[in-house]
Amino acid sequence: MLAGLVAIAVVERREAKPVATLTGAVAAGGGWYEALAAPRAPGVDAERTTCGLVLTARSLGVTHPVLPCGAKVLIRYGGETVLTEVIDNQLTATGRQFELTSALATLVGLDGTQQVDWRYATTG
Repeated sequence: MLAGLVAIAVVERREAKPVATLTGAVAAGGGWYEALAAPRAPGVDAERTTCGLVLTARSLGVTHPVLPCGAKVLIRYGGETVLTEVIDNQLTATGRQFELTSALATLVGLDGTQQVDWRYATTG
């Protein structure tokens, strides 16, 4: 019974807080950064990333060799803009700055190595 009361208290506390909206931090020069990106090469199901996450076919996120694990970024490609986060720091292939998980690449329509726009996500 006590566990149920704690759960209710936590839910009520969360609802009382205002929800911040995520926006993009403007890149140097006033716009977006450009980068080459490609879908992440298929790995084994339940592969663990360098950020300590377990990947599945439904995982949404990006690999970037420098940005910290968990960094929130906006990726824009083909008229789609998505909020995602860095889930790995080890690229599976050369010639790109970002790798998108298969599910994320499908979501934005990315096929092969293409130029994408990106910026850091901020709360506003």
